[in-house]
Amino acid sequence: MIRPFEEHDTEGILELILHIQQNEFGVPVTKADQPDLERISSYYQQGFGNFWVALENTHEEEKVVGTIALIDFAPRLGCIRKMFVQADHRGEPHRLGQRLLATLLEWSKAHALEGLYLGTHSILKGSHRFYEKNGFAAVDPSSLPETFPRMAVDDRFYHLNLPLNMLELE
Repeated sequence: MIRPFEEHDTEGILELILHIQQNEFGVPVTKADQPDLERISSYYQQGFGNFWVALENTHEEEKVVGTIALIDFAPRLGCIRKMFVQADHRGEPHRLGQRLLATLLEWSKAHALEGLYLGTHSILKGSHRFYEKNGFAAVDPSSLPETFPRMAVDDRFYHLNLPLNMLELE
């Protein structure tokens, strides 16, 4: 199940994201380095922005197995952030990353966005393939909108024009 963030999701989100960052990719990042994760509703759920969680029911409790966020950073432009999927939910049969992106794209369509941007790191080759497969084009950092919320660790950037590409994805 994918739904918008609720305050009680915070601990599960932190566990998922920190595990992937630290254990899978060896990124020496901590909770303190990501204060946005301690205030998701006030940081992400503003304007047309939002934050979604993918949940799996395990032993009568819900476990966070994926996340994706959209930041409202300019009129009709959004920035994708915090896309993380637990390793055993990537690819077939779950296709959770694809489902999370589809959720964000539907939201973007409903809010008449004209474009999406995102930043990532050059070592994350799988994410590059994923975004490119979904119609995102690599862009030079110098062509990013002035108000794009750039992260210091990001060195590769993507853009998707909307709504034309969204019609192709349907």
